[in-house]
Amino acid sequence: MSEKPASRNNGSNTYDVAVLGGGSFGTAMAKVLGENGHAVHFWMRDEGQAEEIRSTRINHRYMPGVTLEGDIRPTTDLAEAVGKAEIVLVAIPSKAFRAVIREHSTEFFDGQIVVSLTKGIEEHGFKLMSEILIEELPRCRSGVLSGPNLAAEIVNRELTATVIAAKDPEVRRTVQELLGCEYFRVYANVDVYGVELAGALKNIYAIVAGLASALNMGENARAMLITRGLAEMSRFAVSLGANPMTFMGLAGVGDLIATCTSSKSRNFRVGYAIGKGKKLDEAVQELGQVAEGIYTLKLVREKSEAIGIYMPLVRGLYEILYEGASINAVISSLMMAVQNSDVEFILPRTIAQ
Repeated sequence: MSEKPASRNNGSNTYDVAVLGGGSFGTAMAKVLGENGHAVHFWMRDEGQAEEIRSTRINHRYMPGVTLEGDIRPTTDLAEAVGKAEIVLVAIPSKAFRAVIREHSTEFFDGQIVVSLTKGIEEHGFKLMSEILIEELPRCRSGVLSGPNLAAEIVNRELTATVIAAKDPEVRRTVQELLGCEYFRVYANVDVYGVELAGALKNIYAIVAGLASALNMGENARAMLITRGLAEMSRFAVSLGANPMTFMGLAGVGDLIATCTSSKSRNFRVGYAIGKGKKLDEAVQELGQVAEGIYTLKLVREKSEAIGIYMPLVRGLYEILYEGASINAVISSLMMAVQNSDVEFILPRTIAQ
């Protein structure tokens, strides 16, 4: 087990921070941290990518044309990055999340703050990233960051807000201090499960929205799909213990709007490509990045059926992506479904009568 590094904070409001994952969002957070004056130990697997960032200050694969300012230290040595950091931000795809954390668990130290930036669900056991952190790093203090955070806008210093969810108030305060700046605002929440589940589920509906856009559906139809998506995801999450009010905030409706209305969203772009006639594999290959919603869709469909939660959009999208169903046939089926209550958590008895 690593020893805690000597703090360099000393009231100066600067920290040593490790960012694990050299993709678009990891790069965006490294940029924010560097501009905020923190020392950023930026870990990625590819030495070529790390050397490129060292020499050019640009992550050409994921953020071409964006210069990383400040004390950014690219590395492929995860042990070194984590060992020097007071706070660790983890932006590793969900499929590799546990394996990487488990392999290097001894490098983390007691009380270290470890925050997941990953919006996905682990295949086996329907585990969220925060649950993986608790299982693999029980001696650390964990949290999750989620919200309407399109990386392409953040790196351009466009106004953005996010949510840090953690049970520990010091974790919430520290992350707010760490990332907050004139263009990036950090709000706090204690509903870790709800915030994280909202971030994972909205990716499914971003794919649906991409399909709708490709089919030139009207604004009325898109608004219907987004709000019915919100109803589905909140109904599902609350059945698993999340706070329904979390879905009225940035991590819920905020993130849903951003990813369902923007071509900057990876999941939206996958849905759009499929709506234009591409096969799923072709759409993913064209994207060249991980679209978490593809994996999340399978897991949520399976889980919702196991616990008896009605999710027609999830079922319909699954039929399109994995069972070869006609998009028009699925849409027709959805429109012929039973017209139920509009808002999930008000007046259930009145509506039922």
